[in-house]
Amino acid sequence: MTTTIAHDQIRDTLTKNDVVLYMKGTKAMPQCGFSSRVAGVLNFMGVDYADVNVLADEGIRQAIKDFSDWPTIPQLYVKGEFVGGCDIVTEMTLSGELDQLFDAKGIGYNKDAAEQIRAANA
Repeated sequence: MTTTIAHDQIRDTLTKNDVVLYMKGTKAMPQCGFSSRVAGVLNFMGVDYADVNVLADEGIRQAIKDFSDWPTIPQLYVKGEFVGGCDIVTEMTLSGELDQLFDAKGIGYNKDAAEQIRAANA
């Protein structure tokens, strides 16, 4: 897959889905600890998101790193904007910034679940 085609595919996925997680594995079966952590947060918070398994397509795996200028997977996007990887999403979850982002972008999630995550990590 050429980079142009892969970038077009990425743009198409980001346009069609409010929340997208580029990850190793799937939301039901993550294939690395970092992907598992981010998918676990989103799943627990009840966020409706598209998962893209970069292990299934080497072209997308490299293209998403070039697209975001971010060297690692997973990568979370909300309304087409790159949010970050595992460490950033974890920090945002614990600080409440992820809730604020979801609220600002009109993304549905379980606020009680978000509070439970913070309480468990306090």
